[in-house]
Amino acid sequence: MHGGMNADLRSSADSVLARLVGDTTGTARLREDQWLAIEALVAHKRRALVVQRTGWGKSAVYFVATSLLRAAGAGPTVIVSPLLALMRNQVEAAARAGIHARTINSANPEEWEGIQAEVAAGEVDVLLVSPERLNNPDFRDQVLPKLAAATGLLVVDEAHCISDWGHDFRPDYRRLRTMLADLPPGVPVLATTATANARVTADVAEQLGTGAGSDALVLRGPLDRESLSLAVLNLPDAAHRLAWLADHMGELPGSGIIYTLTVAAAEEVTAYLRHRGHTVASYTGKTENADRLQAEDDLQANRVKALVATSALGMGFDKPDLGFVVHLGSPSSPIAYYQQVGRAGRGVEHAEVLLLPGREDEAIWQYFASVAFPPEEQVRRTLDVLAQADRPLSLPALEPLVDLRRTRLETMLKVLDVDGAVHRVKGGWTATGEPWVYDAERYAWVARQRAAEQQAMRDYATTTGCRMEFLRRQLDDEAAEPCGRCDNCAGARFTADVSGTALDTARGELGRPGVELEPRRMWPTGLAAVGVDLKGRIPAGEQAAPGRALGRLSDIGWGNRLRPMLSTGAPDQTVPDDVAQAVVAVLTDWARGPGGWASGAPDAAARPVGVVSLPSRSHPRLIGSLAARIAEVGRLPLLGALAYTDEVPEFGLPSSNSAQRVRGLHRALTVPPELAAELAAAAGPVLLVDDRAETGWTLAVAARLLRQKGAKGVFPLVLAVQP
Repeated sequence: MHGGMNADLRSSADSVLARLVGDTTGTARLREDQWLAIEALVAHKRRALVVQRTGWGKSAVYFVATSLLRAAGAGPTVIVSPLLALMRNQVEAAARAGIHARTINSANPEEWEGIQAEVAAGEVDVLLVSPERLNNPDFRDQVLPKLAAATGLLVVDEAHCISDWGHDFRPDYRRLRTMLADLPPGVPVLATTATANARVTADVAEQLGTGAGSDALVLRGPLDRESLSLAVLNLPDAAHRLAWLADHMGELPGSGIIYTLTVAAAEEVTAYLRHRGHTVASYTGKTENADRLQAEDDLQANRVKALVATSALGMGFDKPDLGFVVHLGSPSSPIAYYQQVGRAGRGVEHAEVLLLPGREDEAIWQYFASVAFPPEEQVRRTLDVLAQADRPLSLPALEPLVDLRRTRLETMLKVLDVDGAVHRVKGGWTATGEPWVYDAERYAWVARQRAAEQQAMRDYATTTGCRMEFLRRQLDDEAAEPCGRCDNCAGARFTADVSGTALDTARGELGRPGVELEPRRMWPTGLAAVGVDLKGRIPAGEQAAPGRALGRLSDIGWGNRLRPMLSTGAPDQTVPDDVAQAVVAVLTDWARGPGGWASGAPDAAARPVGVVSLPSRSHPRLIGSLAARIAEVGRLPLLGALAYTDEVPEFGLPSSNSAQRVRGLHRALTVPPELAAELAAAAGPVLLVDDRAETGWTLAVAARLLRQKGAKGVFPLVLAVQP
């Protein structure tokens, strides 16, 4: 391209940028590396892979390129992004530059038809698509081919999600290979990410055709964030960490994000900080969409000091003046950690980044690691079931036949789909009959990568070297050097001091026992397929009543006390005094609370007249002593325990999905004759005692058996709820 034409293009690009950022003076200019990417896409129709830190301005590249390409008559830009929050922000930003953007994702199905018509009519400049759409049968077969044929620019945002070496692998992204293959020659492609080390970068480049042998432009910049001051604060326990937050929130600049590892912890922290007078909001995977939008708006407008969030807040939340990010608990990956802290300090000179690690972190890492790619025999079983079926099988139909939990099954099927072994069609999934090899070496390598990442986070918390340099080296940033700003470079900016009042309140909040336990009310689908004649709503006369647990294994209060006691391999023991006393406190609150048998309300439940326990292979002494203690304190007879039949497998009951769990329990549990006689003679409901509730199905099946034998009601009481 001639110099004059190039200069004209650069001038036009800067004008679009000015409109995009709301610059009325017309002085906004693209940085040189941004212009290099835009020039490659617009002038030379090349493919580009951009690995640049959060806040570098990747969205400016694809919006400016879109405006220039559309002005030259190109088709719409398609942006594939997993970030719904970012989509909302970007649609608004695009409008400022006169770019008409629409989005197709799971939150707006009622708009899809109209949007597709707008695209066909040429009225849409940018179509943002969530990766899940790429393998939706209707979208994949009807919309995607037309879209690929008309696309003027394909943008793959958060491209590290393509790689299963990355920390946030999403199988749906692998469908992009199909779309890339269908693009007409000369259509530019831009892949962007802020969080890819060298291995992930190479994998992404290869999959997008931007690797060795292509003429792609690869822009990889330094990953330092000059505004961030990193620090780690080691505090004795969860109560000290909560108290520290309550005492020091005012010292943190502006408004920010407090990340927790679990939904339970986010809810606990939010409740405590509100109690201490801080304006905060919770943001988790369980937060309703309308409440999420409100929370995002409140943080954007600085109406809250912080969002207390799980990773559900995602990578795409865009607030340039975010003043701090605090992690209450350590993520398992330095790459994920770098990405989350990168939300702060994008438009301000100084932002505080604090990690407050906890002893429960590793147990939570282990839980999330347990949902990795299944063993080969489970994969083969799934392929066999699909091959033998005479029709496509939906997830609910397939789940009871393969003993895999829904989310894990779906992820596995998506991987198999990409590998060509299964195909998603209307109505479910089918086997293709294509040969498939279980890549055990690759899966083991990924598992070793995860273990190495966990060790890196342990090392980050304890290093005496520069923390920013440490993170940059984890991302293979060759320019990494000491930052001069972190606590190890410049000295600690915060003390570990907490006030007695905040600490006492935190201990009270975390030590408050009791979690409500909602009973199962519907049998899982697909039981008939595994030989169990149960379906639909559980009859009222066979249901358990709402129950109680002492705590959640995922929380930072009672969870920390119960987790070692109930972990695999933990010694069976008589129930400790502090735990027994807390259970009694739960019972007392339950009895006096709304609807409790001691509440005096007209519709109050009848008082329990006896205690029944569930059999346990791992903790018989613990459960037996707990049931006896409850009976003693409540002056109730210990009626006995359910028993296992001879049909319990040696390796235990299946627990990975609901239908298989119920099938196993249906065959395994029985009410001994002596307990049946006690139940028939009892004049009221019974307390049913167990160590933990994971799926709720053990309590549901046990309650059904007890009620069939004459129990007037069943109140479940367990030590822990397991997520």
